[in-house]
Amino acid sequence: MTPPDAATIFALRSDVAHQIARRLSQLGLNQLTAARQLAIPQPTVSKIVNGRVADLSLELLIRIAVRAGIPMTLQTGHVPEEAGAFSSGWSARAPKAQASALNDEARTALARSERALTPTQRLQAFLEHNALIEQLRAAGRTAEVERTRRTTRA
Repeated sequence: MTPPDAATIFALRSDVAHQIARRLSQLGLNQLTAARQLAIPQPTVSKIVNGRVADLSLELLIRIAVRAGIPMTLQTGHVPEEAGAFSSGWSARAPKAQASALNDEARTALARSERALTPTQRLQAFLEHNALIEQLRAAGRTAEVERTRRTTRA
């Protein structure tokens, strides 16, 4: 696997794990209860919650996300920084309010692309969806820069 491929896979693993950890937090589950409900070992839940995902496969994380009932869209790109996992209404990286609005628009565009449209209309809806997903990614990168600035000032 080339370094860019490995970086993309790692970014996807990290985002999927973050989505899972966030869902477990929303549900108020402790690690042992989550492990039982997801049918995985508790140490795996610990790795996910603590962001130690280097030895967890993307496939395993996706299976866990499915078991947790997390609807998700995975995105890759030309560079690893464009990779990410987006769930209904919010992104692992973007601020919630902005991500929610953009994600709603992206879902609408994707749904339009899947309806009985002409090939040209379907392509246009798909391109709109991709542009909105890129805006989500950019919003996440901006939020990350702001968090870093605040952390370095403190």
